[in-house]
Amino acid sequence: MAKVCDITGKRPRVGNNVSHANNKTKRRFYPNLHKKTFYVPEEDAWITLKVCTKALKHNKKGISAVLKEAQDSGMIVIR
Repeated sequence: MAKVCDITGKRPRVGNNVSHANNKTKRRFYPNLHKKTFYVPEEDAWITLKVCTKALKHNKKGISAVLKEAQDSGMIVIR
């Protein structure tokens, strides 16, 4: 299961753990993803998306407009 937001496209980033002795080891910073079910009234259907919390907080346009933008950018495929 890919750890990628379906709306914003956020992916894991790479960084370092830095110890007190300044030793550096690789680590990953994961996006804060949640599985969320949305109701789309135009299609009269429920859809499940993996979205980060930023996408949930900034969903001011409505789910239909957000899905259209994500489909246009290639982030999501709607049949």
